[in-house]
Amino acid sequence: MADAQKYQKLATEYAKLKAQIPVLKKAYLEEQAVSNDLKEKLKECEQSVRKYQQEVDSLSFRNQQLSTRVLFLQEELDQAEASKKKSKHKHDASPTNLPSPTSVYSEELMNKIQENEMLHKQVDESNTRYQSRLEELEKLVKDYEGKFSQHQEVLDSTIQKDKVQIDRLQEEKAMLEIKCQSMEKEITGCRSRTEIAENQLKTVQCHLQRQLEQANKIITDKLPFIDTKNRDLNGLNLPTHDRRHQLQARELVSQATNHMTELVQALSNFYTYSEQRSKIYPADGTHEAYSPVNVQYCKYLHENMTYLRPVEQSLKHFLSTLNEDSLTTLETATELQPFAANFKKMVAYMNKLLPYQLSSLEEECAVSSCTASLEAKNMDLHASLKHLTAVFNKLDTYVGLLAAQSSKTCSHPQKNHPHVFSHLCQALRDLNTAVREVSKHYNSKVSLEHQLPTATQKLKTTDECVVSSLISLVTCTGKFSAFLSGNLEFFGQSAGYRTRGSSIGMDSVTEGPRSNPAIVCYRQRAAAYLNSLTSTIPDSVPHQVAVQNRQTLLSSAESKQGLSIQLANFQDRVGKLEQEKEHWMLELQLLQIKYDNEIQKVKKLEKEVSLKQSVPADSIEDNMSEAVKESKNRTASSNSGKLLITSSILGQLDQVTGGASDSETREVLIKNHFSKRINEMMLQHQQLDSKCVAFHSEVRALHRQLQIANKVKTQAEEELKSTSQNLAQLKDELQTTTKSYEGQLSMMSEHLAGMNEKLTQQKDEIDDLRSQLSVAKVPSAKSGKKSRK
Repeated sequence: MADAQKYQKLATEYAKLKAQIPVLKKAYLEEQAVSNDLKEKLKECEQSVRKYQQEVDSLSFRNQQLSTRVLFLQEELDQAEASKKKSKHKHDASPTNLPSPTSVYSEELMNKIQENEMLHKQVDESNTRYQSRLEELEKLVKDYEGKFSQHQEVLDSTIQKDKVQIDRLQEEKAMLEIKCQSMEKEITGCRSRTEIAENQLKTVQCHLQRQLEQANKIITDKLPFIDTKNRDLNGLNLPTHDRRHQLQARELVSQATNHMTELVQALSNFYTYSEQRSKIYPADGTHEAYSPVNVQYCKYLHENMTYLRPVEQSLKHFLSTLNEDSLTTLETATELQPFAANFKKMVAYMNKLLPYQLSSLEEECAVSSCTASLEAKNMDLHASLKHLTAVFNKLDTYVGLLAAQSSKTCSHPQKNHPHVFSHLCQALRDLNTAVREVSKHYNSKVSLEHQLPTATQKLKTTDECVVSSLISLVTCTGKFSAFLSGNLEFFGQSAGYRTRGSSIGMDSVTEGPRSNPAIVCYRQRAAAYLNSLTSTIPDSVPHQVAVQNRQTLLSSAESKQGLSIQLANFQDRVGKLEQEKEHWMLELQLLQIKYDNEIQKVKKLEKEVSLKQSVPADSIEDNMSEAVKESKNRTASSNSGKLLITSSILGQLDQVTGGASDSETREVLIKNHFSKRINEMMLQHQQLDSKCVAFHSEVRALHRQLQIANKVKTQAEEELKSTSQNLAQLKDELQTTTKSYEGQLSMMSEHLAGMNEKLTQQKDEIDDLRSQLSVAKVPSAKSGKKSRK
């Protein structure tokens, strides 16, 4: 282990150094790039220095040339002056306007002097610039050289360290390779040994399997199965119990169920009458609108039976599961868990309802007719309702503790059960006192409200109903608390039952026998199995008959689909026939109207003909006047026969107000138009009716299928939960049984080994005795022979 830790440390250090190497390489490359840049800059500076040096040399050479030139000119000037003095007299006679050569030389000399001064200035300036630049570059070179030397030292030190580390790691690597080779050799040896050991193990397993089979055979033939030492296994045995105790327990549970029924009924009445009261006061909904809080409060109060009824039903179901011939304790009462869950939902409903109750009381206090004393009574009722809900929460805690005793996760010992029942009894007493306080405060509140002038007779009767429900609630809670306190000793004592071998499996922790919740189910299954053994087997359907039934069922299903299709087709045909019937009925009505009109026309014509025949011939003037009148009537009729356009929902229709024939044609056109529109609308209506019927039937079928699917889903979920619980229980039982079997097998194997040792010892003793007897027989035979002689 020490070597492995050492190698592990070395490996970690090697990994760290290996991780540092690329960083150092990167730093080295960066410093090398910086040094190369500095070298290039230094070369550039040297080149500029050489350039400036060349310029200085050229300038100095030029300066020397100029100085020699100046000296030469100076000499020439001196010579010129001397020659001037000598030939002064000679040149006096020459003309004065000729230029003298000395002035030219002097000008040239002055120009050269100025040029020399300028060149000196430039040289000085270039020297100063050169010196300053040179100093700056020297400083930079010194700085870069210092940095380069520092980086070089760091790099050299890191390289040296890396070299040392690499050498050390290489040595360790060589050592590890040597060790790996040795370990490989050991592994090969271990593999050979493991192969030998596996072969030996196989032989030993075969031998042990034979011994186990022999031991199992001996156990099955000679020894019964003993599971009383293991408490978990012993809890699955049917215990012996006192039937009188069971009958008394069933009777007490029946009384508790009756008390719970009364409690649920009283709570339901209280919530129902409270809902009626909240719809009357403080707002009745006719003169004043309900507040949103009051509406929600009434909605929640209306839902009270959805939370109260399951509590009563679950407790009645628990009562129905209690049998006289089976033991019922807190450990086996699994049906208490649904009751506890429903009771918890009821308490959650009360907690949800409490804020709306308090808000309703606050709204009553905010009414203008509320006096100070009434407001104080409302606040007292406010506090008592809070206390009542808190007591119900406390009661829910103890009910959940009692129901949790039948679950696997519960680890409460049996000695705590009397304490739980005593706390439950105290919680019921607190509930009775809390309900009394609510009733007292509500009575005082109602008495003050009835003295107000705004109190109606309906409010008074509703308040009386609420008070009566509270009184019944007080009485039923008092009965419940008295019942539990009177039977507290029975509930707190341990059940009179005993499992097999409980004296063997007893210890200080378990505190007596503990029965498994599954024994009731196991007992019922065993009883059903025994009954099935004694009952006659019903005649089963033969296979051929079942196949024929299936074929007929499939054919009937197919015929059902065909009939449904035919039914839909017939329904369409019936709808079309009804439409045609309506159409022909309308045609018949129109023809009847036309026939009546024609008959009236014929009657009119007959009357006119008869009148004309009866009237004698008049004079020409009368005929003329009648003609004029007829023409006037015609013009009036023509003027009155203008087009009138009538518009309606169905469209526009041009009407002609003419004579009798025009009116008849107009009526016929209108009737035809409206009959067509009515026929079309009837067709559309019938089509829509048929579609609606089809959709309605489909929706109903789908709704039924959905309900069936939901029921199947809930059943499947319940079955899945029950199967998962049974599977978990069976797994636990399998583990416990396997552990017990393994322990018993180990004990039996040890016992067999001890018996084998005893047998070998006895065999050795028998052999020793036989050898001693043979040795003793030899000298006795020799002595007998000697005596004979």
